[in-house]
Order: sequence, then structure tokens, then C-alpha cells
Amino acid sequence: MAERDSAPLVAILTGAGISTDSGIPDYRGPQGVWRKDPEAEKLVTYAYYMADPDIRRRSWRMRGESPVWKSVPNAAHEAIARLERTGTPVRVITQNVDGLHQAAGVPGRKVLELHGNARTVLCTECGARSTMEQALARVAAGEPDPACEACGGVLKSATVMFGQQLDGEVLAEAVAVAKACDVFLAVGTSLQVQPAASLAGLAAEHGARLVIVNAEPTPYDPIADEVVRDPIGQALPRLLAELRPGGSAPS
Repeated sequence: MAERDSAPLVAILTGAGISTDSGIPDYRGPQGVWRKDPEAEKLVTYAYYMADPDIRRRSWRMRGESPVWKSVPNAAHEAIARLERTGTPVRVITQNVDGLHQAAGVPGRKVLELHGNARTVLCTECGARSTMEQALARVAAGEPDPACEACGGVLKSATVMFGQQLDGEVLAEAVAVAKACDVFLAVGTSLQVQPAASLAGLAAEHGARLVIVNAEPTPYDPIADEVVRDPIGQALPRLLAELRPGGSAPS
């Protein structure tokens, strides 16, 4: 491992698999959303969404029925928050949009949301932001495709849809964290979606210990120092306990 000048930094990349114990289905797993209903992918594809009012109406119905609104952090989210509270330098890089890391107690400034946050709504024309709660209230009141109240533009969740670019500043910070960390854990992610997946390889190239915690094989398993197939809610608390002051790094 490359020698570091500062306290050991732990980077944790999380994907949909970390939130399944909170009742939020993943996308590409055996029971994933895309495998069960390939057409559902259109509802989160920018070109389809902007061009087709029916797609938008279906998207708003899907948002209203999302299990995210009833979900709470699970043992894995809480384990990350516990590690952060010990004073260990922790940065969470998440592909999730559910906000559960923050709900568990990880400070928002330490969470990099690569794909945005589903709890906020954005106008595609003027950039005005509002809460998802407000937008869904309008849908429930009879507006199946609510428009921006400021300019009349198309509203969408403040998440990165297929066909959109990631926020450049957020991605740049994630890259910097991957290069600087001592330990990089990839948790509940297939490591198939770029550029997020490449962060695992980048961390390993710069001397970090790479630990992958995922039920299914990933393209980065061959270069990992450790691959864990145990359920995330069991494995992650154990691994992170070893990283607390007085503990030892995963072996």
C-alpha cells in the first residue's frame, strides 16, 4: 500500500444492494427492477421522459409508489455512521438516490451522491428546485404531470437519468477520494455502471486496499484484496468494526 501523509481514509462506494434490507429493490440483481420489467427503464431515461408526456405521467406514478418514502436505514447504513462517529475519516460515494446514508447520521458533506437525490425536484428549464413531497402532493391532487410553477417547464426528480451526465464537481471529488483513500470498500454494487465502477480500480491503482462486498461477481473481483459474498447487513458491520480505532484492517 502506498504511504499516506494523513490519517487513514476509508472510502465506501455503495450501490443498490446496500438498501435492499430497507425494502428498496435493486436494479440488476436476480430480482432487480430492470430484470422484472425492462420497459421500466424508459421511465428513467431522459430522452423518453422529455419527449413523451405519457412516460412522465407513468414516472410520477412510479415515484409516488416508491418504497423510498417508507424506508429507514438498515444495519449497513448504521455501521457506516458508527464508523464516522469514531472520528475515522470516512467518505461515502453512493450510486443511490434514497438519502439513507444521511438519515443514518452520516453528515451530508461526507456523502457524494453520484446520481443525485430522489427527495428533490428540479425544473429542466429554469433549474428551480422544490421538494418531492410538494410535487407528489400536486400529483395526488390531480396533476398527473405537474409543470414548474415558476416557468412552466418540465419537472423531474433531481436524479441523473439514463442519458444524462453526472455532476462534474461531484465526480471530480469522488475521483480525488478514490485516489487518496487507504481502504476502498465497494458495497452492494455490480460495478458495471461507469464511471462509478472505475473508482474501484482507480483506488487500487493508487495503493488502497480494495474490498468488495456483493452477492454477485463483479468485473473488479480479480483485483480485489478481499471479496465478501455474505449478506451486506452482516458483513459490513463486521468489516467496519475492524477499521475503528483499536481495530485492524480487513485481512
